[in-house]
Amino acid sequence: MPTAIVAQQAGGPEVLTLAEVDRPTPTRSELLVRVAAAGINYIETYQRSGYYPVKYPFTPGAEAAGEVVAMGPEATGFAVGDRVAFAEGVGTYAQYTLVEADKAVPVPEGVSLETAAALPLQGATAHYLINTTFKVQLGQTVLTHAGAGGVGLLLIQLLKAKGARVITTVSTDDKEALAREAGADEVLRYDGFDTAVRELTNGVGVDVVYDGVGKATFDGSLASLRKRGTLVLFGAASGAVPPFDPQRLAATGSVYLTRPKLLDHLLSVEERRWRFSEVFAAVVDGSLRVRIGATYPLEAAAHAHEDLEARKTTGKLLLIP
Repeated sequence: MPTAIVAQQAGGPEVLTLAEVDRPTPTRSELLVRVAAAGINYIETYQRSGYYPVKYPFTPGAEAAGEVVAMGPEATGFAVGDRVAFAEGVGTYAQYTLVEADKAVPVPEGVSLETAAALPLQGATAHYLINTTFKVQLGQTVLTHAGAGGVGLLLIQLLKAKGARVITTVSTDDKEALAREAGADEVLRYDGFDTAVRELTNGVGVDVVYDGVGKATFDGSLASLRKRGTLVLFGAASGAVPPFDPQRLAATGSVYLTRPKLLDHLLSVEERRWRFSEVFAAVVDGSLRVRIGATYPLEAAAHAHEDLEARKTTGKLLLIP
C-alpha cells in the first residue's frame, strides 16, 4: 500500500508518523499525482502544532511536483504522464496526492521535478511580493529579511534582476555567504539592523521591507522605512506581530503596512500560470538558481520539522517519498 505522513493529533514533530494509506482516487476535475518531491513550508509546523487548527488525522503539505498517473472525468489541460507542480494541493507529504487540475502547472523541459517542487510556494510568493504587492522599480532600495532562506534567496536574485539595491539580514556567517552569492549588496545581522539600514541609506531608509520573520523584526522593519515606504509583512517565522496602534504608521512617516498571502495572488488559471511561467523561465535561462538546502526521506518528516523550527536550514527543504 502507499504511504503518507499522518498526524493523529496536534503536537511536536514527533506526531508526524509514516502510515499505510489507501491510494487516492481522482474525482471530477482532480489529478492523481505520483509525488516525486514535496515542499516543506513553515505553515505546516503551525498546522502540526495546533497553532493553525486542522482536522485530524492530518497529512501536511500543499506543495509538490510529480507525474500525473490518473485523471478525474472532468479534468482537462493535462494527460497521464505529464509532469506537474503546484502550491495548492492537500496532503502532499505522501507517495500519491490529489490536486485540482486548474491549480496545477506544467513543469517545463530543463527543470527537474525536485527543482519544480522547490518553487511553487516560495517562487510564487517571491513573484507576487515584488510584482504585485509592491512593484519594485529600477534603482529602488529594498530590505528583505532571512536572506538565506527559501524565499529570501529567490527574492534577492529576482530583485537584482529588476535593478534594485538589496539589503538583507541573516544570523550566521555561512548564511551571509549564501546571501552574497545570491547577489545581496549588503548583508546585516539582526541585532540593530534598522540603525545599520539608516546608515547605509544616508538616513533616508528603504523603499520597501519584505518581512517574513514577524514579531522579532517588525519594529525594526518599520524603523527602516523611508517616508511613504511600504512594509510588506508576509510571514511570522518568529511569531505573530502583536496588535499595534495604526497611528504609528503616521509617526513613522506616513508609511504603508500590508499583510498579503499567496492564495489571494493565485486567483485564476491565468494569474497562476503567469507567475509560475515567469519563475520557471528564469530557472531555465539560468538567471534564477534554486538552492535545495536539504532533502529528507518521507519517513523523516519529523526530523525535517525539527531542523526547520530550529532555524538550522537554508534554502528549500524537500521530502522525497
